[in-house]
Amino acid sequence: MKYRPLGRTGIKVSPYCLGAMNFGAIANTDHEDSVRIIHKALGAGINFVDTADAYSHGESEEIVGRALKGRRDNVVLATKAHLPMGDDPNQQGNSRRWLVRALEDSLRRLGTDHVDLFQIHRPAPDTDVEETLSALTDLMRAGKVRAIGSSTFPASDIVEAQWVAERRGLERFRTEQPPYSILDRGIEREVLPVCERYGMGALVYSPLAGGLLTGRYRKGRPADTHRAGYGFAFMSDERRLDAVERLIPLAEEAGMPPAHLAMAFAIAHPGVTSAIIGPRTMEHLDDLLAGAGTTLTEDILDRIDAIVPPGTDVSALDMTYDPPAIQQTALRRRTSGERSAA
Repeated sequence: MKYRPLGRTGIKVSPYCLGAMNFGAIANTDHEDSVRIIHKALGAGINFVDTADAYSHGESEEIVGRALKGRRDNVVLATKAHLPMGDDPNQQGNSRRWLVRALEDSLRRLGTDHVDLFQIHRPAPDTDVEETLSALTDLMRAGKVRAIGSSTFPASDIVEAQWVAERRGLERFRTEQPPYSILDRGIEREVLPVCERYGMGALVYSPLAGGLLTGRYRKGRPADTHRAGYGFAFMSDERRLDAVERLIPLAEEAGMPPAHLAMAFAIAHPGVTSAIIGPRTMEHLDDLLAGAGTTLTEDILDRIDAIVPPGTDVSALDMTYDPPAIQQTALRRRTSGERSAA
């Protein structure tokens, strides 16, 4: 592994980051097997592990903590908070009240006294970003967090957070975790350039487009039953499947599996620090590690651009963030009375 700087934090990380979302009830329920997968990844040179409190409701963090016993000092450990962790409306979000508790809970499950990167899993429009950054600053000064980051933030929110941090003398987000793949290139327009401008590392998730870019999911084949219960509607999106059918022959011509093409594409962008892999089985991990040294020629990258133009998304991932202006009808439409008056 050739390690890369995580933004301007001074931390060096592997270009593949091991994502732990699939460890636990959502996917691999065998804790021993999950630990073996983590150990195999570490042995292969991956030194970056990313999890979140919401992954299998804390179970993922417990598995990661167990796997890192005796190895913690050699791993850059990242986790996230924001998503609901209970029925209480205050057991979620980006408030000081919740983030302080969420981190304490994560540290307990991970079996450590600090995390190297604590990320805000999603924006919270109802919470002043100064409130969030102030809480995160205090957690850093307490020695419980080494660096802070955002996840799936629009470019405008990233810029606002940077400005608030500067004006208020607070710690600033050092990383962003957005979705990015051959099929999901929208962040090339603003998010990645903004990250580069502010010296932020970008650890991108779903570089295989939820598994579509592995070549295992083709037009006319049954949907993946493993993912059927988790809202992965994009798996059967005809536009995405059409693009996959054009990419698979390109990968074959280049002499590599589609997954290796996809991973090499994701880490080729100069604004990307690491791409998160989320293996569910040892076989999945071995397949991805086999392509760790893959690079793409200019010709191959140009032909990918011809299939999915730069800065465009082929529809959208289900788990991406939509701001209130998109989610809430009232913010997109004038009332009938207002239309009549106009």
